[in-house]
Formats: sequence, C-alpha cells, structure tokens
Amino acid sequence: MNEFRKNAKNLIDFIKESPTAFHAVFNISEQLRTAGFTELFEDEHWNLSSGGKYFVIRNHSAVIAFTLPEQDSSSGSLLKPFHIIASHSDSPSLKIKENPQIEAEKSYIRINVEKYGGALLAPWFDRPLSVAGRVMVKENGKLVEKLIDVKRDLLMIPSLAIHMNRDANKGVDLSVQKHLLPLYGIKDSPAGTSAEKPADLVTELLKDPAVCVKTEAQYTACDPSGEALEVLSHDLFVYNRMEGTIWGADDAFISAPRLDDLECAYASVQGIKDSGGLSPYINVCCVLDNEEVGSSTKQGAASGFLKDTLRRIVLVQGGTEEDYMILLARSFMISADNAHAVHPAFPEKADPVSRPLPGKGIVIKYSANQKYCTDSVSAAFFKEVCRLAGVPYQVFFNHSDEAGGSTLGNISNTQAAMNTVDIGLAQLAMHSPYETAGIQDLTYLIRAARTFYVNDIFPRQSFSQER
Repeated sequence: MNEFRKNAKNLIDFIKESPTAFHAVFNISEQLRTAGFTELFEDEHWNLSSGGKYFVIRNHSAVIAFTLPEQDSSSGSLLKPFHIIASHSDSPSLKIKENPQIEAEKSYIRINVEKYGGALLAPWFDRPLSVAGRVMVKENGKLVEKLIDVKRDLLMIPSLAIHMNRDANKGVDLSVQKHLLPLYGIKDSPAGTSAEKPADLVTELLKDPAVCVKTEAQYTACDPSGEALEVLSHDLFVYNRMEGTIWGADDAFISAPRLDDLECAYASVQGIKDSGGLSPYINVCCVLDNEEVGSSTKQGAASGFLKDTLRRIVLVQGGTEEDYMILLARSFMISADNAHAVHPAFPEKADPVSRPLPGKGIVIKYSANQKYCTDSVSAAFFKEVCRLAGVPYQVFFNHSDEAGGSTLGNISNTQAAMNTVDIGLAQLAMHSPYETAGIQDLTYLIRAARTFYVNDIFPRQSFSQER
C-alpha cells in the first residue's frame, strides 16, 4: 500500500469512528495520548515542562494540542513564537430536537430534526442513517455526560416516487420540517419494533445492543438488560452510515462523510504528533467547533479558547502580557478548511484562471473581501512551506460574480491576531453528506504540516522597513 492510499485508508477509519464533533475530538485525544501528550484541564493549574506535549479540551467538541521546545541553554527561555494550524470538527448535519417522535398517518414514526449548518439537503434522501452525539444522564445520583453512537442502520429519509411528482428531476424546493424528518418506525409493526405507544427515542437507544457508549477512555456496548439510564438532555445528530471509499481510475478519489473538515483536522494532528522535540517553536494544533454555524460559541473560533490557551502557555512559564503580545506578532497560523474544486458539470462556476483540481496539491484561498485572510505575505511563506515539503500547491479565487463562503481564520484573528494563511484541500460536493476529494492531497497536507511545525520559515521581525 503506497503512502497516499495508506493515509487515505487511515482517514476513512477515523471518519467512520467520528460521526459527530464530540466523537472526532474523543478520537483525536486518544491519538494524542498514544503519542505521549498529557491532558490538561481548564479548571486546574497547569505545570508545563521543557519539551512537553499537552492537549486541552473544551466542551468535548474542541481540542488544542501543543508542544514546547526543549530548554534553550543560551537564553533559558521556553517563550517562543507559535506555529499554529487551525481546523474545525463540525460538519453540516441534521440535529435532533427534544421530544423528537412525530406521528404521521397514525402509523409512521418520524424524528423531528432541524438543519445544522449549510447542508446540501437532496443527498440525505434514500441513505442508511443513524444517530450519534452526547447525552446527559443521571447515574448514581450524579450528572454524567456520555457519548453514544448507534452503530446500525436506524433511519431513512425516503424520496417521493417520481410517479407522484413528474417534475422531481427539475428540482424540488425542500422544507426541512416537512421533507427531511427521518423515518424511524411504524406502529404495530409485525417485527415488533414499534409499540402502540412508541417509547422515547433516546431511552430506547440506550437499550439498543448496537449502541456504543463512551465510558471513561473507551467505548463499550450497552447492556440492554441493565438498568436504564435517566436521560436529562442531549445533543444528538443524524449521520450518514455509508463508509468512505477509495475509487476511480488509478484510485484517484476518496469519498466519505465529513471530509470538510475532518480531512484537514486529521492531517494537522498527524503533523503535530510527528513534530515533538524537533521544533524550536511552540507548535499548536487547534480543532475548533461550530464553524459551520458561525463560530460564535464558547468552543468556536470567535471564543477565547485559542487566545486563552496561548496566553496561559506564556503566563505559566513566567511570561508577561507584553511577552504574549510580542510572541503573537512573531507567530504564524495556517487556517485549514477544505476548498472548492472545479466541478466537471459546472465549470462556469469557477474562476476563469484559478481552477483547483482534486489531487493536484494544497489550495491557497484568497478573497478581496477578506472572507479568507490570505495576503501576499502569508501566501509567500506558505508557498515556501510547500517548497520545503516537496508538495504542490494551487490557488483559489471565487468567480467574481459568485458569493463565496468564509472560514475560521479571520474569526480567530479577532481574538488572537497574527499573520495567517487560509488553505484547504480541493473537494467536490462540499456540505453533502458524502463528499469527494483527491487521494494525494491528504498526504500533501500531512507533509506540509510536518514541515511547518519543524522549520523556521516566517521572519521574526518586520521586513517592510529598515531597523
């Protein structure tokens, strides 16, 4: 198995076990522990050591990992600039509401959902779906948070037959509340799966032997014969059960759920795992939540999570607020969130000149309206990262008549400002429950992340004027 295919297969396995942001951060934290990182907690004092490797979690859906350089014998200081790669853990989905069962035709049981993020809705139809997320339960008199994943085909959103809508192939104006409620069961089922009065969905899920529940640092199957947990509240999402695949002529493509943005998150984690002890700088891998809904949460890019962590690293090591500001001015961030490839059926939607393709290299993203924070300075230095890593790069501009999306780079810069480049990997069907990218690009980003973390590329003082 060559490097491209091996990395793609590992990503597919990671995505399979990461149906929600909570699961993604849990699996990232397990990778970090295995690589020798120590978990820190925001509500405890931190003790940091020379050459140490650490991570901290917020909300169980965002994580920041960092490594400290070895003690500098000449200066005796661990206060060094930050090399940061930021990505996000969430993806567009359907979130389950409280009291979710809705009866239709006095027989069907549907699940009440709302849209999370800017999802492409049509691809959600006629796929095997399931439920994952977190629940708050009362256990032995205490409130406990548990991650759950129903590892079986549980739901479906059936399409209306074309016989009943002859214009279906001309496009359908979809309503989430009417059309996107997944089918869960049918009353008086001969199979006995639905009672006359259906039980609460979440309570029933926790009795399902296919459900896996996170307890401490591992997943265990539920014991359906055990005492039912008292569920108080939940953050549950519908997810696509189709596993990722490598396909096409010469295995050119990888398709999977949640490539945006678990592909970049996974690559950055591999990069920092491999950088320990090799870098003279403070390396940071930041995976934030809620990018798809604006980042304005306590665990999003607009929060103080990154800023607070960076400040704390400086202050715990005896630095001052001014030291922190100096280090930010000398630091560099890569905002990593996937990019649009030219679509083979809609080439007119792309810029006439800048036309990224899957498998042809990392994409540097530009926007005159500052939806992306790339400028000539940050672009130049990221191109140098790619040169040193031996990987190709491409550039992306929106078609000038098309409104583009945004990402977390500029938002996080409102909290901790530094030179930043926005990059991503070219993909098709962005925000679909099943997305497509080029198989080589994941490996290119892993190589670039390793190079960025272990090399001094960005200048540490102004180059715009003489001093």
